Amino acid sequence: MRFKNKVVVVTGGTSGIGKATAKAFAKEGAIVVIAGRREEEGKVVVSEIISEGGAASFIKTDISKSSDLEALIQQIINEFGRLDCAFNNAGTAEAPASITDLTEDEWDRVLNTNLKGVWLSMKYQIPALLKTGGGSIVNMSSVYGLKATSIPLPAYIASKHGVIGITKAAALQYASQNLRVNSVCPGWIPTEANDAALEEPSMKAYAESLHPMGRLGTQEEVAQAVLWLSSNAASFVTAHSFVADGGSMAQ
Repeated sequence: MRFKNKVVVVTGGTSGIGKATAKAFAKEGAIVVIAGRREEEGKVVVSEIISEGGAASFIKTDISKSSDLEALIQQIINEFGRLDCAFNNAGTAEAPASITDLTEDEWDRVLNTNLKGVWLSMKYQIPALLKTGGGSIVNMSSVYGLKATSIPLPAYIASKHGVIGITKAAALQYASQNLRVNSVCPGWIPTEANDAALEEPSMKAYAESLHPMGRLGTQEEVAQAVLWLSSNAASFVTAHSFVADGGSMAQ
């Protein structure tokens, strides 16, 4: 019960890695606030957590909107009186397109969610965390925040590199105030965003071949990485890009 009575917010917690992480936090005693755009899906996750003996609530939030995030944090403080940890997981995928074919609208859509959304999340989370003596933030990046790929995903790759940059900037700014800020960089993990692609046998085989372990990772494995980074076991870890990729970055 590493997070007993801790208040944790998970953005994009309605499915995939966010959902798995929200449930993992709850199993270890956290009061979990799930933030996302999909209200019905969010309430399903809350119901599952409560049925398993955990504590959770859902607040509808679009992380690309400053007003939504300000309202989210204010509601958390009003209801629970504090914020201890944040997992900024919400993100979006990109339809493959070359640099020259990528549209400005697609660039803005991806960057507004994956990078601007992380910045805005921290903008409102950090003051709340500092008021309770510090805490932990984990931001969702990717192995494609550390390298590129032959698959043409310029906006996605730029956004995930940016997440690592802003994570380091925030970590250094608040390191002396007991606030740790790290990023997690998964390899290929089956989620709603890539399930359709992975149904194609050749694509699944390609994705598996990128990992020396010979398989894809699981949502629960990434969740455990996030929980470790958020816990007191990682008390001397900040500004770190935690890679959970089955060895792919070592190739």
